[in-house]
Amino acid sequence: MENNKKKAYLILEDGTVFSGYHIGAEKQVVSEIVFNTSMTGYVEVLTDPSYAGQAVAMTYPLIGNYGVNYSDMESDKAWPDAFIVREIADVPSNFRCETDLNSFLTEQGIPGVSGIDVRALTLILREKGTMNGMITTDENVSVIDGVDSHIKGTGNDYVINKLLPKIKDYKVQGVVKRVSSKEIKDYTPGDIGSKKCEVKRKIALIDVGTKKNIIRSLLSRGNNVRVYPATFDAKEVIEYAPDGIMISNGPGDPSECVDIINEIKVLKDAHIPIFAICLGHQLMALSHDAKTYKMKYGHRGANHPVKDMITGKVYISTQNHGYVVDEKSFEEGIVKPWFINVNDKTLEGLIYEGKNIKTVQFHPEACAGPLDTGFLFEEFEKMMER
Repeated sequence: MENNKKKAYLILEDGTVFSGYHIGAEKQVVSEIVFNTSMTGYVEVLTDPSYAGQAVAMTYPLIGNYGVNYSDMESDKAWPDAFIVREIADVPSNFRCETDLNSFLTEQGIPGVSGIDVRALTLILREKGTMNGMITTDENVSVIDGVDSHIKGTGNDYVINKLLPKIKDYKVQGVVKRVSSKEIKDYTPGDIGSKKCEVKRKIALIDVGTKKNIIRSLLSRGNNVRVYPATFDAKEVIEYAPDGIMISNGPGDPSECVDIINEIKVLKDAHIPIFAICLGHQLMALSHDAKTYKMKYGHRGANHPVKDMITGKVYISTQNHGYVVDEKSFEEGIVKPWFINVNDKTLEGLIYEGKNIKTVQFHPEACAGPLDTGFLFEEFEKMMER
């Protein structure tokens, strides 16, 4: 099938060019290239707002074999700038399938490339770190005629002089406000596929890129949920008198979110239980004058082991982040580590001393184990009971 497709190219900012085949929408994009190690869940990946401003390469060799079911979407649209796979399934097979992946990408306006050596790409990103890249069908890029491979240092003046400067200049900016809700929204148990149950509490959810399953997980546990946009006013949230506040996942560099951090500084001193996830975890740390830093290539996948430093238990978690909190940047006595990543020992969770605030870097709603870290929603309930 791929021999009948149009040629497409992935050009990295270091001059490496991958030759493959066009999939999805036909347009040229420049983005930050990241990789995800999940074997399944590509619909959830594509609709996770945390990928805004990035192009996602899936390391598993065949993607799209069970097609697309729209009820699996984590938001109302796809967010990555582009999608990169080794092989895309043209004929999916699953009783829930509503459309094939290529058609979904086209419908969502997401360009992509298939037929490239994604594992070779991953090795480059692991060795050199996350870098920018361009996906294009521009015939002037052609350097390996008829061969599915990659080459570094093409010697192609068009690539070197016209495209590489544009690729290197790209920066992920302004993505939180792009993905966040534009207005306050209220949900009750039974909404968005959640379990209908008696309402016990009300939660304020700060949406800096939330996924539907976070809202669904809160609703199914007997909570009314009021979702606030990233432009929220902390005083308005406090006046709502929620039983608890959750700060969601989201995309981009956390240090860029200065206005949000200032509002969180007000929330953290309001004596309301707060649980924060992913970007929310980072923003809470920054509101305590700690620091974050960009990782070499980040954590993205459904197979990351994290260790609970209190119980000693290890859980499999779903993660999607390129920044991490620097534990050493806190003043003494502010926090104690809750979780660490078993692979690289980076910080994965914090408990704030003397406050009813806990945060995690991973996604407890994402069913990696499949239910390994879902207990953290019950932990949030215990915080509210206290």
